[in-house]
Amino acid sequence: MSAIVVPPGLGLRAVDLSDRAFWANPPEVKHAVLDLLRAEAPFAFFAEPEIPHLPVGPGYHAVTRYADVAAISSRPDLFSSAAGAVSIQDVPPELNEFFGSLISMDDPRHAKIRRIVAQAFTPRMMEGLVGSVQLVAEDVVARARRTAAEGDGTIDVVADLAAPIPLRVICDLMGVPEDDRAMVLQQSNVVLSGGDPELIEDEEYAVAAFLRAGELLAGLMTRMAVERRARPAEDLTTALVHAEVDGERLTDQEIASFFILLLVAGNETTRNAISQGVLALAEHPDQRDRWAADPGLTRTAVEEIVRWVSPVTWMRRTATRDVEVSGQAFPAGSKFLLFFAAANRDPAVFADPHRFDLARDPNPHVGFGSRGPHFCLGAHLARREIAVAFRTFADLLPDLEVTGPPSRLQSSFVNGLKRLPARLTG
Repeated sequence: MSAIVVPPGLGLRAVDLSDRAFWANPPEVKHAVLDLLRAEAPFAFFAEPEIPHLPVGPGYHAVTRYADVAAISSRPDLFSSAAGAVSIQDVPPELNEFFGSLISMDDPRHAKIRRIVAQAFTPRMMEGLVGSVQLVAEDVVARARRTAAEGDGTIDVVADLAAPIPLRVICDLMGVPEDDRAMVLQQSNVVLSGGDPELIEDEEYAVAAFLRAGELLAGLMTRMAVERRARPAEDLTTALVHAEVDGERLTDQEIASFFILLLVAGNETTRNAISQGVLALAEHPDQRDRWAADPGLTRTAVEEIVRWVSPVTWMRRTATRDVEVSGQAFPAGSKFLLFFAAANRDPAVFADPHRFDLARDPNPHVGFGSRGPHFCLGAHLARREIAVAFRTFADLLPDLEVTGPPSRLQSSFVNGLKRLPARLTG
């Protein structure tokens, strides 16, 4: 597919990226709109969505060209993350405290915290983690096959395959007790729900639901930090508790906030790359067969899945002073949403961008963020998880067959699936 046609009635005046329902549309509709914006209004301005109990701000510019996303990402002195990188609105400090972490932080504090966290990811720990991903994937597949065998042969790709792998890897990494893992999954779903009415029952209390989720996750991690100080273990929580730079260690609050970030960036995004990767392969059987015949494609296949899915749709930056981008002037305080999903389909960078090509190389996608101080710290782990998941599916689930359309998350921030029905035919 070389182009996507804009659906009737979706001209520029009809587009509203702040409408949550828009993001539940099929990908071809969303990408048609993003293509239109990139071509005709690459800094289109939108009113902010109204969220109960949050002030409505001045609006934001949707940045849809790859070059502009890269330029803004590379200048944190001009485009700040500290005002909030994961929310369009200027949220209360307690929300940033729980959910902002490294993402909503500028240098020099960002650089120091990142150095402390990076110090905890020792080569020994990462080496052990790489091996554990394979064991986790094999066990998850075995459980999914039992679920199908004990039922009617069907499974949910999201619940039975995509969600358990990154959740278990992260919980194993942090040393989260088994009894707490169901709560971790449930509350991370709330954090990244985007206000989806299926996950947040009453939009009036969405902010309260986010805060409650943050409190539960932070409470768990604070308890674990106290335990690891008294009784160290071979896990990342212990390493984070004891890591230091220039004599400074992370506080319990910073460790808890990083745990929430790890769940968001390392769990949900990998889950959505896996689930939508399964869907993409079902929709492009030629590519599925090509990969099955040539396992050597795994490296480029993983990159193409991340580009194609763009699990995180956007990140926000705020101008610290009057700025100019691509010859256009913006006043201090202007908000920019960097639409990675649009940048990853920019024809100025990607040949035939709406073609799913597992051999695409080079593939300078921004699925893990654009190059800059906020490039994803866990990109290596995410790539490993995705690669292992799909090779394990190919080896142990060659009979996996998607049987119906997905249920899509109503969120502008996370490109997620809630359900994807499938059958094991073997």
